[in-house]
Amino acid sequence: MDWLRNTLLIGMVGVVMALVFQWSNFTPPESAVAQSTSRAAMPLDTPATDSVSDVPSAISNDQQPEIQISTDLIKVTTPQLYVEINPVGGDIETVSLIDHTLDQESGDPLPLLLNRPGNVYIAQSGLIGPNGTDGSGSRPTFNSEARSYQLSGESLSVDLTLEQAPGVTITKRFTFTEGEHTIDVNYLIDNQTATEWRGYFYGQIKRDTSAPLIDNDGAMQPFLGMATTKQDENFVKRDFEDLSETKYSANVNGGWVAMVQHYFISAWVPTTEGTNRFYGEPMANGFYRFGFTSDQQIIAAGESARFGATFYAGPKDQEKLSELGEYLDLTVDYGWLWWIAKPLFVALDLFHDLLGNWGFAIIALTILIKGLFYYPSAISYRSMATMRKFTPRIQEIRERYSDDRQQQQKAMMELYKQEKINPMAGCLPILLQMPVFIALYWMLAESVELRHAPFVLWIQDLSVKDPYFVLPIAMGVVMFLQQRLNPTPPDPMQAKIMQFMPIIFTFFFMFFPAGLVLYWLFNSLISMLQQIYVYRGIEKDAAKK
Repeated sequence: MDWLRNTLLIGMVGVVMALVFQWSNFTPPESAVAQSTSRAAMPLDTPATDSVSDVPSAISNDQQPEIQISTDLIKVTTPQLYVEINPVGGDIETVSLIDHTLDQESGDPLPLLLNRPGNVYIAQSGLIGPNGTDGSGSRPTFNSEARSYQLSGESLSVDLTLEQAPGVTITKRFTFTEGEHTIDVNYLIDNQTATEWRGYFYGQIKRDTSAPLIDNDGAMQPFLGMATTKQDENFVKRDFEDLSETKYSANVNGGWVAMVQHYFISAWVPTTEGTNRFYGEPMANGFYRFGFTSDQQIIAAGESARFGATFYAGPKDQEKLSELGEYLDLTVDYGWLWWIAKPLFVALDLFHDLLGNWGFAIIALTILIKGLFYYPSAISYRSMATMRKFTPRIQEIRERYSDDRQQQQKAMMELYKQEKINPMAGCLPILLQMPVFIALYWMLAESVELRHAPFVLWIQDLSVKDPYFVLPIAMGVVMFLQQRLNPTPPDPMQAKIMQFMPIIFTFFFMFFPAGLVLYWLFNSLISMLQQIYVYRGIEKDAAKK
């Protein structure tokens, strides 16, 4: 029925409103970090180990001693990463993405991990347990051959060495690979004593709640917090508030743990076989940590061993993430319509490979979607044409039985039956397109490939709103023209609401990313052209009779 079709359109406006509020109402959380926090005074950050009987309990948050950390950091540069490693503990305190800029104006590398007052986000790793170096109230100070390294070949290893005790040499090795955003962190332990060496490897991410330092011109922050996987659930996420209420703990064979933000991610992926204990919890002074501890590593007297994990810091590249860890690509979170969004991204990526421009790829994807919906849409437009033809008679019935709603509905149903009108046919394309529209919204919102991706002329970033609002205004004009082709709702109130639809859509789409508006503009344009084509076909068929 006509009222149902209009109700669905109004429902779509509600969906758009909900999405735009999700998009634009993000308020960056205030950092709870004390302003006095600095690199020169950081607490000891060994993980809790109460589930492992052989490992001494971690120092409580309120009793952690301060350690004077050297500012003479070890700097590593690759084509993808700029990294700073603290020789005290061997923590990764800075990661800047050279191949991703902070903003288009400055062209500066994007800072992902950093350690400064009011914004702390670092990757820590170490050894705990009976012979560990990080669980006795202080952290080890490593030696390195140099303070600056640059990748010039296929790979680069940066070794930090420590003479733990007579006969025990520990090397903490950071391995960088050309073209990758991964850092392999491994401990090489040479035990030339008469007793065995025992300990646990841990890797964790320590962070405050401050907002990421990326440009968010009207963009959303869909999720900020911890993500991981476990045996009975492929993808688990906990924001800071969740961790404040309930600590996270799970034992997983393999697994991974990640810090997730818009477009980018950092993650620890254990490479040691066995069961790892994953955890997430608040710390003192507004910090949070989430990470893992490995199974106990035992090195016999006179033997050597190697163990560790891979640390990733970079964009949410689905292909790379799926190769790195099982289900790690789920951190590209498409929501409950992922089963629609994933094929849409595959098609979009294919079109980009063919056309070389993400904007043109979106247009090509729009044409593909409209092609898939061609026949349902044609049925809808034929139904609209028929309804448009009989609008005067429908209006006459409404006026004749204005005081008797039951008789009015009966007369209209008789008219529909007599003229073989299916009023429900006009609702089908709207019902079909709503989940596709929502899935496409999340796909475009989560795709880092569109960040800073230019289209043409003034559209230099498809991930943010059109700076001059040309696309949403053009979309509103097309929607207005298309509305002229539709039958006028007999109900005056519905007619007024439908008149304002183009204005409402235009207003809300002003805050949407240009890539999504580009899709809706061409979707409306192609729909209008198809509607005109169907109408003319009906007129030609009528003229032949």
